[in-house]
Amino acid sequence: MIRLGAVSYLNTRPLVAGLEAQTGRFHLRFDVPARCAALLHANEVDLGLIPSIEYPGHGYNIVPGISIASDGPVASVALYTKLPTASIRSIALDTSSRTSQALLRVLCAHRFYIEPVLVPMVPDLPAMLRECDAALVIGDNALFADHQGLGLRKIDLGKEWAAMTGLPFVYAFWAGRPGIVGPDDVLALQQARDRGVVATVTIGREMYPRDPARAARADRYLREEVKYGFGEREVAGLARFYELAAEVGALTPGDVARLTFY
Repeated sequence: MIRLGAVSYLNTRPLVAGLEAQTGRFHLRFDVPARCAALLHANEVDLGLIPSIEYPGHGYNIVPGISIASDGPVASVALYTKLPTASIRSIALDTSSRTSQALLRVLCAHRFYIEPVLVPMVPDLPAMLRECDAALVIGDNALFADHQGLGLRKIDLGKEWAAMTGLPFVYAFWAGRPGIVGPDDVLALQQARDRGVVATVTIGREMYPRDPARAARADRYLREEVKYGFGEREVAGLARFYELAAEVGALTPGDVARLTFY
């Protein structure tokens, strides 16, 4: 049985549709992105839905055709602030994912042209903004944050990346050691994605059965803002991210290697 480590956020659900029922093939567990990567690095899962920043330097293979990506606004990776971007001097960082932290560092250097102090914190938006000028929040916390009610401006990092590069941004993908999965396993993961992307209404209702407004927002998010392919444009976007992440010191340049697929 293949041990799968998946991200616990809403945007993962279309990728795991039906996998929990395949008990003879997969065993599935959910964690925050950074924990998924740590489990894979420690060989406690066989295949992890890992943040893209965790791929270089480990010799992993990637399951082809599947990612969590955006091609424009993503809604769930965002910077919140009351200040003009140029006035931001400190940013509280959601500790849940190194990829979003690296993306923010890239955008600060190449899009916003600021050099803020970066302060890792647990994702509590009001507490983060008591300590810093702005806060990076990801996942469901960002998607459903009432930033207008808090008097905040929301800067969507997926939108800023697309405006800067003209390319998609790849947040996560399935990866594992060579030989862990075969063609039938890859097909099963791709079929799960195919089931999931046409079941977003159901997923939204299952995730938020007592909140129709939130369920409807979840459906729209999964249909319109998150992308689940991994084609040539996503590969180009990922390669550009690795290049820029190395420039800002978020990656060791020698770790950035060619993508290897199962």
